[in-house]
Amino acid sequence: MTPKQRKKKTAYERERRRLLRLHRFENAARDRGFSLIGGIDEVGRGPLAGPVVAACVVAAGPLLIKGLNDSKQVRPELRVEIAETIKVRALAWAIGSADVAEIDRLNIYWASLLAMERAIAALDAAPQYLITDAVRIRSFAGPQEPLIHGDARCAVVAAASIIAKVHRDALMVDLDRHEPRYGFALHKGYSTPHHLEALRAHGPSVHHRANWARVRDAQLALGLQSVEAFEALTG
Repeated sequence: MTPKQRKKKTAYERERRRLLRLHRFENAARDRGFSLIGGIDEVGRGPLAGPVVAACVVAAGPLLIKGLNDSKQVRPELRVEIAETIKVRALAWAIGSADVAEIDRLNIYWASLLAMERAIAALDAAPQYLITDAVRIRSFAGPQEPLIHGDARCAVVAAASIIAKVHRDALMVDLDRHEPRYGFALHKGYSTPHHLEALRAHGPSVHHRANWARVRDAQLALGLQSVEAFEALTG
């Protein structure tokens, strides 16, 4: 075996062991008699703009997909590829979201739970056992396991995080086409220097989360009482 072949084999074995560890919570649930295991996660809690998006993935067997991991640990170009593979291999998957108005009305925590509930409600096949990323979803009637850092420790939760991330990123790219002043395609609504500079220059839009401090600061700096007032002023 050449050094190159040995290196490739070592990398393959390392990834295989990692994926097996990533399935230990699903395997434990199956040992208890559950066959349809769901994982749920959300993305978009931190941004200043755009919706919070959740995804739920239901698997009837192991999702042994190379590169499957917490979406934050996967390169953007690979996320799209892995998301498509998940959609093919999973028994069911669905997306739910909560918009900016709901985030401002409920707060981000409850809006995230609402997005998760909507994702579960949209499934074609309900999970018998649900693994979450450290939250408990009260509307889910079956057994569930809130798992701290679930998106990095559990395959179906990692799969949900990737599906949700790819979907939300696509929404923000599309929003950028309609509202190019803020660079949503670049930063996806997160609080980057580019985004903050655009907020200071243009003020917030109706796509921004009005109750968030940095959005309010940009709004008040223009002497406006609401983002709608700014839209009227500039429209």
